[in-house]
Parts: sequence; structure tokens; C-alpha cells
Amino acid sequence: MQPFGVILAFGVIGLASVVFAQVVATIPELARLRYGGGTLVAERVLERNPIFTRYLVRYPSDGLTMYGFMNVPNTAGRFGVVIVIHGYVSPATYRTLAYTTRYADSLARAGFVTIHPNLRGHGLSQGSPEQGASRVLYAREILDLAAIVRSQAGRGALEKALPSVGLMGHSMGGGVAQRVAVLDPQIRAVLLYGTMHGDDLKNARQICFVFTNRQRGCDELNTPAQTLAQISPINFYARIRAQVQVHHGTADTQTPYAWAGEICAALRKNNVSHQCFTYPGAGHTFRGNDYSNLMSRARSFFGQALRSGG
Repeated sequence: MQPFGVILAFGVIGLASVVFAQVVATIPELARLRYGGGTLVAERVLERNPIFTRYLVRYPSDGLTMYGFMNVPNTAGRFGVVIVIHGYVSPATYRTLAYTTRYADSLARAGFVTIHPNLRGHGLSQGSPEQGASRVLYAREILDLAAIVRSQAGRGALEKALPSVGLMGHSMGGGVAQRVAVLDPQIRAVLLYGTMHGDDLKNARQICFVFTNRQRGCDELNTPAQTLAQISPINFYARIRAQVQVHHGTADTQTPYAWAGEICAALRKNNVSHQCFTYPGAGHTFRGNDYSNLMSRARSFFGQALRSGG
């Protein structure tokens, strides 16, 4: 791993004469860094059931120790790896088995190794949670994790893993997954579910004015437009080598359904292999038939993309 490069941007938000220092890093800067290094370690068993075993795991990233859980199928063989990235949960109430556990469990039952990292400042993971809209540091953790999985596959805690890595990101996690996908050409498949936008200006407006009543995410609104364009993944979709699926409910009140259409249009413009699925009447977190359809499509999608190694 290399030291993390940053730009410092200064500005004022609204009518308040508040000067801030917001750490940002452009896609070209991040692309010049190396990722990975270190080892993923299984600390202890959290659960055994007839289908898979859940472990508490840790791995290094950016000088920090990150934690999460990993589900490993109990049957013999080696399996593709899906990293499941959680959305925003208050760090004060976050637990290792977050709401996204059901997605990781469903995929493990279908024959994937699933790793659910707790982003920095969440659960046992070291560091402070990111407050801004770009979530560059969260992406760094996933980039390191994906690189570790590929280098360690077939050994140690990842003995049953293939070096085939996909991402499933919900909400904030979808925004993180987009940044990782444009930076890591070895990611094979990316599933975006109720995702944040690939344009960080739109994310900043949503977080600042809709989610938090100007408490978080406002700093980026004063970042120079040219800099923000170099930070936003949507402007670098041409770098994506993964297959992409987008799943969004029309009644989503957190991440607007219109965003999915804009993301899909940008993927199409950049000739990225993709599928987009609409869920009429579904909200931000799917239930019932919408959830069943999502996971059926996810299992097929990752199965096609990750079953082979290398």
C-alpha cells in the first residue's frame, strides 16, 4: 500500500462563514496508488449452519485494522467471492451483523464466499467514519480487500475462495462500489441496488439538504466543479471492465429512481455491459417478491460472472 494522496479544498457553505478542509482525491490520483498487502485472517467462528460457516475476519487497509464477517460454503470446492457493501447506518448503532447480512447469507447459500466488511469507524473497524459525500476512504478499504482476496485465494482463511471478485452495494455501498469499479479493472461483476449516484455533486446535495438538514455532505458543494468532476465515478465509467446490474424501486424516497436511469444511460454511453431492472412501487429496501426477484437475479448474475477462477 502507498500513502494516501489528497487535495485540500476550502470554501464556505450557505451563508455561514465557516472555512472547512475537505479531503478529496480524484480518480486519476487513486488510480496511481497500489492496493492490497497483508492478509485476511479469520479470528473466530460466529455461526455454523448446514450450508455455510460465518467467521469474524480482519484485514489491513491504509494503516488500519478492518473487521467484518465472511460466509464460507461448507461443501468441498472453491467459490467466487462477493463483497457485500453496506449502506449508511449510524456508526453509533451499527453492529457487525448489519441489515445487509441477509444479502450475504442468501449468496452464501447459493455457493459464493461472501465477505461483508464493516467500513471504517463501524463496528470493530478502526478509524473514523467518513462524513462527506464522496466516500473515497471507504472505497480504499474495498480496493485493498479485493486485492487481498485475489492474492490470497486458495490459502489460509481464503482457502475455498477463487480469485474472482464481485461487488454488491446498497445505497451508500453502491456509490462505493462504483468508485471501486472504475479503479479496479479486475472486478468482474458489480450489482448496484438502490444506489447513490455516480455524480458526487448530486450525492452531496441529497446528503446535505435531504438526509441531514445541512449537517453532513455539504462541504463538496463548494469544491470546484472541475475537481468534483475528477472525483465523480460517472465521468470514468469507460474504465469499468466489470459487468454491471442496476436494481432500483420506483418509490425509493432516499435515492431517487431517476438516478438509476441516469446511471444506466451513462453505462450505455460508455459501452459498459449492463442490465437495469425496475421494481414498480418498491422503496429503498426491498421486501417480499421484490427482494426475492432481486436475489434470484443476483445469484444468476454472480454465478455467470464468478464461477471460473483467475
